[in-house]
Amino acid sequence: MRGVVMYAAGDVRVEEREDPKIIEPTDAIVKLTATCICGSDLWLYRGIEPADHTLMGHEYVGVVEEVGAAVKTVKPGDFVVGSFVISDNTCEICQAGFQSKCVHAEFVHAGIGTQAEKARIPLADGTLVATPGQPDPELVPALLAASDVLGTGWYAAVAAEAGPGKTVAVVGDGAVGLMAVLAAKQLGAERIIAMSRHPERQKLARYYGATDIVEERGNEGVAKIKELTNGLGAHSVVEAVGTQESFMQAVGATRGGGHLGYVGVNYDVSIPGIELFFAGIHTLGGPAPVRRFLPDLIQLIRDRKIDPGKVFDLTLPLEQAAEGYKAMDERRATKVILTF
Repeated sequence: MRGVVMYAAGDVRVEEREDPKIIEPTDAIVKLTATCICGSDLWLYRGIEPADHTLMGHEYVGVVEEVGAAVKTVKPGDFVVGSFVISDNTCEICQAGFQSKCVHAEFVHAGIGTQAEKARIPLADGTLVATPGQPDPELVPALLAASDVLGTGWYAAVAAEAGPGKTVAVVGDGAVGLMAVLAAKQLGAERIIAMSRHPERQKLARYYGATDIVEERGNEGVAKIKELTNGLGAHSVVEAVGTQESFMQAVGATRGGGHLGYVGVNYDVSIPGIELFFAGIHTLGGPAPVRRFLPDLIQLIRDRKIDPGKVFDLTLPLEQAAEGYKAMDERRATKVILTF
């Protein structure tokens, strides 16, 4: 089969990889319908995270081709959406709703790599969710978004306790930030402030429910949020970038007693303890437990109540994956879908 391999920073290749096979009785083989490039993949592309013949991709939807003898919840022919973290969905931590910290957790990225024609998914019963019947083709991008960015944005909004009567500020206008805007709207937030300097992303943020746009960053961004909230700051803040500036901006924009949901992969971020101490806020984040939300998100998509697929603004065949990485790195694309 064909799959994406990153040899080193900036060196993306599509080459022949061995077809996956059932190894454990809990495995499933999925023939992928679509996959995509994530903003977190750019950490390797930019050399911030090491890449050495790394199997790329962790977002995926497709049709089950084969299952191990112990798999009970999915069968060959099922269309499935999978989380970017493998989980058994039965351990105490999974049952508490944190499947990304499952005692058997394994990242799909690197070890499996779903920017490919097929993938072996371990712990299929706990990781994959089958849709009721085959989805209409136009829903495939939306279902693909549920595999990571929608689930991650949703988790960020839940972690920030977005809801009725709340003002939500979203730091970051990438795919996850935009999905957090969508989630905050669905969760009933009264006011949603999207922090963005990118005109096209501002339009999409407004489409998903943003009521205000703030272009300022850093201390100026914090000041603007406070100006819009009677000097108090937002009740709920989502951090969806992962840089030092964005994280501290998010901390500063959260009102005393408010909630910060952080899902940006925060390499090299150092949080001054004294600033966090005196901020007096709740914080929750990390890798999103997408599996917790998948059944509900799939239903919302099937009912056409949400359309997260609009976050994809460039579609390329798998063979042109390198161009997709370049487009996202240069911010010419928000999120790239790869087709077969």
